[in-house]
Amino acid sequence: MAAVLDSVRAFFAQNAFTIDTENPGDVVARENLLDRAMGPNRRRKSSETLRRGRVPAEGLALVARDADGHVIGTVRLWNVEAGVSRDGVPIEALMLGPLAVDGHHEGRGIGGALMRAAIGEAKSRGHGAILLVGDAPYYERFGFFAAKARHLVMPGPFERDRFLALELKEGWLDGAAGMLVGSGRKLAMPRLRRAA
Repeated sequence: MAAVLDSVRAFFAQNAFTIDTENPGDVVARENLLDRAMGPNRRRKSSETLRRGRVPAEGLALVARDADGHVIGTVRLWNVEAGVSRDGVPIEALMLGPLAVDGHHEGRGIGGALMRAAIGEAKSRGHGAILLVGDAPYYERFGFFAAKARHLVMPGPFERDRFLALELKEGWLDGAAGMLVGSGRKLAMPRLRRAA
């Protein structure tokens, strides 16, 4: 019986993970994970244009950690303007991505847990909508559908049926039309000192 209990404990210890806010010490692990999961062309995607030179939305860069604290999953959300309303007013929203889980930990519900945490945190912070480019069959279970994004476009090539939206506030994207534009905080670039 002790051997069975030890086996069960080992299983749960091995499969345990936590969702946490990303911290500066996670950068290298996150980037390495994204390189492995997304491949060499990940920086050429249209959604990368919206992220380039910006930092994620406040409190919306999340990681999954294994029992030893290693980063095994990541998701980040970015501030964007989702076109304009019928009155010509820019509509604030979030762009989700990328979502990635280390290949050695796939199938354990980590991606789903990251998605639920990101959606919940975005909603609690008062955001109105989240957009993403991804596989509809996966993201529809979280409430993302192409219909709400049908009058919006990405900067650069994208597949219309993979451009999805979730309203966190009902009607938030009603009448939204136009191109997505990055609107979040810009990445602070270090200042170089001039030689005297």
